[in-house]
Amino acid sequence: MDGMYTLSGFVVGLIVGVTGVGGGSLMTPLLVLIFGVSPATAVGTDLLYASLTKTMGGWVHSKRGTVDWKIVGLLSMGSLPAAVITVLTIKYLALDEQTLRSLVTGVLSVALLLTGSALLLKEYAQKLGRRKDGLVFELHHRRLAAATIATGVMVGTLVTISSVGAGALGMVVLLFLYPRHQPVRLVGADIVHAVPLTALAGMGHLALGTVDMVLLGSLLLGSLPGIYIGSHLSSKVPEKVLRPVLAAMLLIIGLKMMFYK
Repeated sequence: MDGMYTLSGFVVGLIVGVTGVGGGSLMTPLLVLIFGVSPATAVGTDLLYASLTKTMGGWVHSKRGTVDWKIVGLLSMGSLPAAVITVLTIKYLALDEQTLRSLVTGVLSVALLLTGSALLLKEYAQKLGRRKDGLVFELHHRRLAAATIATGVMVGTLVTISSVGAGALGMVVLLFLYPRHQPVRLVGADIVHAVPLTALAGMGHLALGTVDMVLLGSLLLGSLPGIYIGSHLSSKVPEKVLRPVLAAMLLIIGLKMMFYK
């Protein structure tokens, strides 16, 4: 079974390397639907897995100078407290296994459907604030910071419960909020922000006892080479083909998770 986990990590890592998204969106439902891992354990393990794998991407973006650190700070102001509050709420409620299972799968299915839709709407969101005459519609700077923090709260809550939302979903919102920014700097900010968020949420799950360290090691063993190989293949695979395929997969998995018991 450990070998199958490693192989799954490699496949998901390959997809992440090629597309830049899909880690939590694919790994968590894969563990639940294929391997029968408890939804809460799948989420907790995937969060620590994501924090380690995203560190590599965040480091690369940081070295290249393609990170808007102000946006990272604003997102973190919302997401990190939201993650802590969500974990403490779950602990305080002391939900029984079946209720926790229903909560995680319900939020996970919604997050997958939102992420799949976000992938399909990515280009639309990027163009939404632009007109043919060159003018750009954007929020007043006084409201922009609050909107970014609110985005962080939404992403932090979703990620802590489902491990999904820090990638494509957060990115689409950033493209809409910051139409003047270079997309690569928004991608860098999104990835760097996800590192402390997934680490904090993952540590929270570790404290709750919903992390399988052996499973985590097996996934990392396969995913790290998968991400490395996928990143070198990304320039050879057209995004216009990959994005709708990945979006369709997430929408189908999201619908399947809605009826998971």
